[in-house]
Amino acid sequence: TDAALNPGNSGGALADAGGRVVGVNTAVAGIGLGLAVPINDASRRIIAALMRDGRFRRAFLGIAGMRRPLPPRVARALGRTGGIGVGEVVASSPAATAGLREGDLILDVDGAPVTDAGDLQRLMLGETIGRPVRLRILRTGELRELTAIPAELAG
Repeated sequence: TDAALNPGNSGGALADAGGRVVGVNTAVAGIGLGLAVPINDASRRIIAALMRDGRFRRAFLGIAGMRRPLPPRVARALGRTGGIGVGEVVASSPAATAGLREGDLILDVDGAPVTDAGDLQRLMLGETIGRPVRLRILRTGELRELTAIPAELAG
């Protein structure tokens, strides 16, 4: 945003010409760069949880991953080109307990396709904490299913 951000007003509402709140302003300290977090379904869910419970709970699998292309045969069969390549599995995490390994490619979570880390983060909400979720993965060219039980992400 090009809205003027002065000390103390970071966190204020960003409104459009019609007076509708479309974001929450924030500033990058020392750089003079103004950004805004958009008001969308995700931010509305967070705001509602904060108002209702005083906090927003996130689930945690325990992987570091990034978008990785699918092998052509798998891409054709699934009708998409990418998944989440697992680069690291945190020791003793829900992912480790489920048997997820470095090099695996996560294709979907409970049937919802994931193609990048953002997709996975959007699925790791408070309601998945402690509930088994099905992970469909590709490991050394073979489709497999694993079950993980996400834990609460410590704040």
